[in-house]
Amino acid sequence: MAAALGRGAAGACRLGLRCEALRSRWCLITSHRLYSAVYDPNEKTFEKLLIANRGEIACRVIKTCKKMGIKTVAIHSDVDANAVHVKMADEAVCVGPAPTSKSYLNMDAIMEVIKKTRAQAVHPGYGFLSENKEFAKRLASEGVTFIGPDTHAIQAMGDKIESKLLAKNAKVNTIPGFDGVVKDADEAVRIAREIGYPVMIKASAGGGGKGMRIAWDDEETREGFRFSSQEAASSFGDDRLLIEKFIDNPRHIEIQILADKHGNALWLNERECSIQRRNQKVVEEAPSTFLDPETRRAMGEQAVALAKAVKYSSAGTVEFLVDSRKNFYFLEMNTRLQVRVDSGIQQGSDISIYYDPMISKLITYGSNRAEALKRMEEALDNYVIRGVAHNISLLREVIIHPRFVQGDISTKFLPEVYPDGFKGHELTDLERRELLATAASLYVAEQLRSQRFLGTPRIPIAQSKRRSWELSVRLGDGIYPVAVSKDCSSFSVEVDGMKLNVTSEWNLASPLLSVTIDGTQRTIQRLSRNASGDTSIQFLGTVYKLQILTKVAAELSKYMPEKAAEDTSSILRSPMPGAVVAVSVKPGDTVSEGQEICVIEAMKMQNSMIAAKTGKVKAVHCKAGDTVGEGDLLVELE
Repeated sequence: MAAALGRGAAGACRLGLRCEALRSRWCLITSHRLYSAVYDPNEKTFEKLLIANRGEIACRVIKTCKKMGIKTVAIHSDVDANAVHVKMADEAVCVGPAPTSKSYLNMDAIMEVIKKTRAQAVHPGYGFLSENKEFAKRLASEGVTFIGPDTHAIQAMGDKIESKLLAKNAKVNTIPGFDGVVKDADEAVRIAREIGYPVMIKASAGGGGKGMRIAWDDEETREGFRFSSQEAASSFGDDRLLIEKFIDNPRHIEIQILADKHGNALWLNERECSIQRRNQKVVEEAPSTFLDPETRRAMGEQAVALAKAVKYSSAGTVEFLVDSRKNFYFLEMNTRLQVRVDSGIQQGSDISIYYDPMISKLITYGSNRAEALKRMEEALDNYVIRGVAHNISLLREVIIHPRFVQGDISTKFLPEVYPDGFKGHELTDLERRELLATAASLYVAEQLRSQRFLGTPRIPIAQSKRRSWELSVRLGDGIYPVAVSKDCSSFSVEVDGMKLNVTSEWNLASPLLSVTIDGTQRTIQRLSRNASGDTSIQFLGTVYKLQILTKVAAELSKYMPEKAAEDTSSILRSPMPGAVVAVSVKPGDTVSEGQEICVIEAMKMQNSMIAAKTGKVKAVHCKAGDTVGEGDLLVELE
């Protein structure tokens, strides 16, 4: 099981996590008797290689190059000047400002760096220019080797329109749809009506869920055309779109392939990527619990047939949609292979709003599915992340959810299981008592530590023999009386009239605490605390806010005035860090509830900000091109 960490879409430096789950050992050893990837130190290699990418993929390439004795050149934008890949490389050159169109997609600047550093080859990683045929052609014209498939395969497979036509000719199952480029929103509506709703609008040169929209009617088609074309231009430098029938409630299953320049190709089994958010993969699993041997073989054979049809030579991934009857349809081909554990950040790294949110991946595996799942659950509990928000809680909930455990999943899993959005783990009564008992024990352990200095009492003549505490703990909307008594390193805690025994080494300096509650082991993290008794504890993957007070302090707290909540109906704040793409209103305009006010782009995805009520615009605090942070005031209504 593997998880990829990245900045989430809902906050200033958010960390999103993608789980790539359950790769069985037998999947990894297929055909080892026929093929070898062992490095031969006597084989001739390049002297210097440029990596036209960033983050964890750039770090991965640099590590491999170091093992092979190849010098590396990193490129970076100005905001990535202190990135890990920049520090790891032998040389690093800035290619422009933060926006990808001016840096990592800036072919002229990158070509100039190649000439300046005399790099003999370029590794494009994935995304950015990795599937850009013009970039590969320019490298070839300069005599620089492109690490990847040839330009013909890039053009054929990197373009969704052309790849679909090639797939049809290779007798690969394809999704019904329009096989040309959609010119404008009006044509998009006409085509969508002909195909029949719902339809999927997607970037021809896209990938990673960017530039994709589902439309259920004419209005959504027009809006989807606008957003998808803008996202495609921003992410890939190509705003061409295609439209095809949207297959409702499918599974997303990929076949990985390898092909050489001698016409040989093989498929390496599958991984299922059905757990998705906004068309981006959240959980990946191999092997799929859904496929039978016959369907797996048929998908693999079609993937190989497609690779041979375009004379493909490299590692690649062929993606399919599979319906409930195991009918499968070609979706797209990525001219790369994805599955590794790498990270592109370290303590002190700046996580920018400008690039892909994935910054690390976590992989677990086992001799069977249950073992791999258990290891992932334990690994997520032991992930220590500070300074950014993350979605570890979502990942943990997904992998323990009964539907996921049973293999009952589709691309609609998240909206079906969490129709109102994911709110965190819902505590059972027992888990609530465990959290309250743990928080109270932690509070008492800290009080006892504060009375000692270097292991001895602060005032030797005034040793405390206190053995019991009466506390009041607030959790959510509830306030609970909790009684704690100490016995050596254990605490006996009474909650709801029930006693729980809580034991731990109580190493309060450690970011992780292993706590045993009535024989059940839990790994917790205390993230924050203050003098007012407020504390945040990560328990079962979710962060809970509690307030712990003595009984006397709790009785007096009712006399403390509470801060009035802000009226948010008349203001619009940015829910995430990003760039303002468009502002649709000006002071004096009258807006209706639900009307678009502005568009914020975050992590290459565009988000429409709407009015919460009908009213007149009082002030506009942003303009197109502005960079905004989470919580920044955008628009005020009267």
